[in-house]
Amino acid sequence: MQGLTRQRLTGLSGSGTVEYTPAFDNLERDCPLTIKALPYVVLLGLFFGSSLVVSRFSVSQFEPSAYIALRMLLASLMALLVYRLASGRRLPRDRQLWRRAGLLGVFGTAVPMTCVVSSLQYQSSGVASLLLATGPALTVCLAHFFLPDERLNRRTATGVCLALGGAMLLALSGEDGLPNVDAAAPIGYALVSIGMVFTSLMVIYARRNLSGYDAWDVGSIRLFSTAIVMLPYTLLTVGFDFSAVDSAGVFSLIYAAVVGTFLGLMLSFYNIKRFGATPAVMTTYVIPIVAGLGGMLFLGEEITAAMLLGMAVIISGIALLQQYRAPTGLLRRFPHRGSY
Repeated sequence: MQGLTRQRLTGLSGSGTVEYTPAFDNLERDCPLTIKALPYVVLLGLFFGSSLVVSRFSVSQFEPSAYIALRMLLASLMALLVYRLASGRRLPRDRQLWRRAGLLGVFGTAVPMTCVVSSLQYQSSGVASLLLATGPALTVCLAHFFLPDERLNRRTATGVCLALGGAMLLALSGEDGLPNVDAAAPIGYALVSIGMVFTSLMVIYARRNLSGYDAWDVGSIRLFSTAIVMLPYTLLTVGFDFSAVDSAGVFSLIYAAVVGTFLGLMLSFYNIKRFGATPAVMTTYVIPIVAGLGGMLFLGEEITAAMLLGMAVIISGIALLQQYRAPTGLLRRFPHRGSY
């Protein structure tokens, strides 16, 4: 493929990858957020936002790495079932695809997800979701140095500064969103930051190395490789201790695997295929709202004035980057981060 117009639109999340190809040009792509698209956008935001809330609950019963390993294993089994049942779908045999997508799974999912889920031991799901919302700004900033056709201009530079400034505002205010805690533990912010750097770098890697492959194959291999890496890693480090896990913990694990990971992957692919880039990017705005409200209602987390101000600044910056009516450049191909 040559030229930006022939690149695939790839949405990278903690759970999977979906791509937009020229074959979808006759569909409802790059349209404003219509009533028809809105329920799907809200539903995907609900999937991903609630998954973050469930993950925070789960780290009280599972070791983060064990939780991720089991979650990815369940999601991988469901992806294999799709290959088994769907007509015309077979497991890919391209070794280069397995190497490239496998690398994406290790450094674009396993490492970031471990960092983000671990951070939920130190901060609320609402604060984590706000920090993660700055991911597109970080990607655009790094792309300026690594991709010659993704240079910052005045508008995108302003968007990056606003989004990252909102995250800095949260950090300087010491917000963690947890009740009865006076100041946030810096390690929570540090873990999310490390996870976002890995994710952004792997977005750029995928742009260079995976744009020509089938979306479902890339996403599925990403799930497989994450599970393959996390299972032995957990066994060799913390092991699988289920002594603190109750029925609510089991339900949370299954929910995160089925809804937050597998169904999130499928709905992401459907949204971009049917509605295109513009409605797909709007999920970015829904996730912090769902995570913040869900954490407050179900986990007793707090929503403070500083968090609301930080959210307003971050969303303003991301809105500048995404250009509501016509996302362009890297964000056109990478509209959302997704599920943790």
